[in-house]
Amino acid sequence: MENTKNKKSFSFHIVKREQTVWYKGLAIRAAAVLLALVVSGIVITLLTDKDPLAVYKSMWSGAFGMDIRIWSLFQDVAILLCISLAVTPAFKMKFWNIGAEGQVLIGGLATVSVMMFLGGKIPLPLLLIIMVVASILAGIIWAVIPAIFKAYWNTNETLFTLMMNYVAIQLVSYFLKVFVKTGSGVLFPMPEFGFPVLFNQPYLLNIIIVVALTVAVYIYLKYTKQGYEISVVGESQNTANYIGINVKKVVIRTLIVSGALCGIAGLLLVGGTNHTINTETAGGRGFTAIMVSWLAKFNPFFMVVTSFIIVFLQKGAQQVSTDFRLPQAISDIVTGIILFFIIGCEFFLNYKIVKSQNGKEND
Repeated sequence: MENTKNKKSFSFHIVKREQTVWYKGLAIRAAAVLLALVVSGIVITLLTDKDPLAVYKSMWSGAFGMDIRIWSLFQDVAILLCISLAVTPAFKMKFWNIGAEGQVLIGGLATVSVMMFLGGKIPLPLLLIIMVVASILAGIIWAVIPAIFKAYWNTNETLFTLMMNYVAIQLVSYFLKVFVKTGSGVLFPMPEFGFPVLFNQPYLLNIIIVVALTVAVYIYLKYTKQGYEISVVGESQNTANYIGINVKKVVIRTLIVSGALCGIAGLLLVGGTNHTINTETAGGRGFTAIMVSWLAKFNPFFMVVTSFIIVFLQKGAQQVSTDFRLPQAISDIVTGIILFFIIGCEFFLNYKIVKSQNGKEND
């Protein structure tokens, strides 16, 4: 009979890493981006016969080609970052708030309503104050409704907040028909009732506000008692209950914060950027913000970098389509490949593959 005692057997399994040193993490992410650019170049050449370097140059031009493009880039980064900050407290608490899109729209709807009905009738400073209050309250109401149902009746917050998005879209559509008597559904911009322009840069105030919010959310999550309670509830509700944290109160309070920030994002889009509203005002940012928050591991400062990368890719992809008269799908493919590599590298930052021999582990 064959002796199998000394036979060696190998197996592989995935083990969670200890925290990666920051410079190693940075090197892995940089390598992922470079590899993504190489793969994207190969794909572009195979599909279009275009020079990959020319395509990358076009992407750069789409973001930094002119002053107006640079300001537009940072404006879009600011809005995406603001919405990402909004969803972060809820996600850190493991309340899956998929409703940021609707909360932003409702905040914007409240803002444009104030502009329409009070604009020109009261002093501009007072108008701006009412716009701020109205947008924040609207965002809070839209976020707190599913929070109350979750806290007291344990409803599925993912489905609830998702459905609230569609309700918000239909409300915007309905009120546009009410506001616009011609029936066109297009509300003309009202820049005279919007935010003041600083240093001849219409987006500067938006950017300053979001910078301040980024610092405030970081301090709130890391250094306050409420931020600590959010972390504990996210780790284990049983533990939170055991140490005396009122979980229902924390859930509702956290969604008040998320809703308020989404309302501010709607205010910035309507009062500081578009000066009007339509059903596409949020532009899908409520869903993109989820990816930004997760990739940044709920760190507001890391979200700045993540938001910048995503907006840069979007701007660059649009310019590629214009310059080379390519279908939007090609630029979307490039964006998707790069994002895939960025997301994929997170696996190697958090886990390692271990080979075990006869029950003994070897890296």
